[in-house]
Amino acid sequence: MSPRRRAASPSRRTRATDTTLEYPGYALKAGVKAPVTIRAVQQRLNQVGCGPIAVSGIYDRATQGAVRLLQARSVDGQGQSLKIDGVVGPLTWAALFGSHRVPSIADTPISALVKATLSVASSQVGVMEDPPGSNRGLKVDEYLKAVGINPSAGSYAWCAAFVYWSFGQAATRLGTDNPTIRTAGVLDHWRKAGQAGITRLHAGEILDDLSLLKPGLVFVINTGGGHGHMGLVEDFRDDRLITIEGNTNLPGDREGVGVFRRTGRSITEINQGFLSYDS
Repeated sequence: MSPRRRAASPSRRTRATDTTLEYPGYALKAGVKAPVTIRAVQQRLNQVGCGPIAVSGIYDRATQGAVRLLQARSVDGQGQSLKIDGVVGPLTWAALFGSHRVPSIADTPISALVKATLSVASSQVGVMEDPPGSNRGLKVDEYLKAVGINPSAGSYAWCAAFVYWSFGQAATRLGTDNPTIRTAGVLDHWRKAGQAGITRLHAGEILDDLSLLKPGLVFVINTGGGHGHMGLVEDFRDDRLITIEGNTNLPGDREGVGVFRRTGRSITEINQGFLSYDS
């Protein structure tokens, strides 16, 4: 009688070797009816040593427990621990099947205004404050003036002004109105957008239904003390947001110095939510 083979231990970043299954676009959890996809998840959990569980196509308690075990053993593409919740969202899917199994959103249809706004914002990548840390500079002053601020009157955070300016430049190109909230305050923008009926999405909603994540969404982070940070979503790749942001820097330190394209934000990091100006 041949010895019983032990289940393979998962690596810190498990990749699929026997399937081309892509993330279905919604979170898998108790109550979701997707038997073919759930069976694939259950089979993969057994393959990486998080079972044994029945390959039933039903997201039962045993499956939740196996997913939690995978999450406890795994990290995401940036080396950050996964949330241990027993739910297979895009980050857990990437840990289970490989980050290349979570598709890009770059080809998602968007309005002409949003497309033009991303083009404008992209053209500003590399703009720097002058001097660094001053919240000033020829272009920075232009962003601030767009929201009615006199840059010489003080030192002002300008990430929200950059978003407004980018939409404004795009609207001018297209001969239409700028739909975004005219303010330099991030949380003020979020509040007034809600009052104006602008679509607001929370991270949990997007993790449950990835089809809601589109290029051109404005992400909003609440940093505490009435302050915040915002920027534009350009893409979602390898389980991370690709963003264009003003008043930031590549390391992500508190003091921003320019316009950068960043590649390391997770959806769950967006603790306030996302705004959609895609009409």
